[in-house]
Amino acid sequence: MCTVCGCGDTHSHAEDTAHAHHHGDHQHNHDHPHDHAHGHSHHHHYGLGPAGLHIGGLSQARIIKIEQDILGRNDADAARNRRYFDEHCILALNLVSSPGSGKTSLLERSIQDLKNQYALNVIEGDQQTENDAERIRATGAGAVQINTGKGCHLDGRMVEQAIITLKPADHSVLFIENVGNLVCPALFDLGEAAKVVILSVTEGEDKPLKYPDMFHRAGLVLINKIDLLPYLSFDLERCLHYVRQVNAEADIIQLTATGGEGLSQWYDWIKQKRQALLNSRIAELEQAAAVKAQL
Repeated sequence: MCTVCGCGDTHSHAEDTAHAHHHGDHQHNHDHPHDHAHGHSHHHHYGLGPAGLHIGGLSQARIIKIEQDILGRNDADAARNRRYFDEHCILALNLVSSPGSGKTSLLERSIQDLKNQYALNVIEGDQQTENDAERIRATGAGAVQINTGKGCHLDGRMVEQAIITLKPADHSVLFIENVGNLVCPALFDLGEAAKVVILSVTEGEDKPLKYPDMFHRAGLVLINKIDLLPYLSFDLERCLHYVRQVNAEADIIQLTATGGEGLSQWYDWIKQKRQALLNSRIAELEQAAAVKAQL
């Protein structure tokens, strides 16, 4: 259980929780103030209340208040990070996925291919171990490992502290490999230029529908490990349709870190985002200079 979000809580009903039960050929909604555990196998939907989630022992109003307080503080931290990134022209990308999607392998390959073009750094997020940071450092890139303990996501303050340690160079690229989780990282802004969702074809093609908040916030969706498609029943066209259904604006790139297919498109996307950041910063400085000249 994440002690911040309350996710992973077991099945008990808060005092004002409403949810839907599905019974095969029919369903009904009901409110029932009790704290007993159910022994049946019905479909229980805990996301139908105003808060969109359930935490045992907390009312929906209390959950909303806690979420607003936590996310409000995080948004302030993320805003400071974003200002820092903008002022130093650092392209920060927040990589999110389920565990095992191939994030770290993709980063290793990307660093090897791009390290002669850009200064590259990585902030690694995992609940335990420094394994991924050690893999990244072996490529020659700078890396800071954040262990979240029982926490299931990185937040703005963690990234701010990592920046102080990492000291990324101006005009560099910073990859933030978030904790493997398609739920909580969707809520927490880190100050990044874009969230990049990585979906492996070894997962179900319906992940965009199961975890819509994450895919809705994505600037880019990477369909990874496509070299394995001939050996899997993964329906690629259906997956692409689901992504478009949740987020019609997100860019989509199909690639494989081991075979190399699609990597050039991924690198071009980074180049375009980095150039857009530089152009925006130049425009800001020119505007500030023009205002100063008029004084």
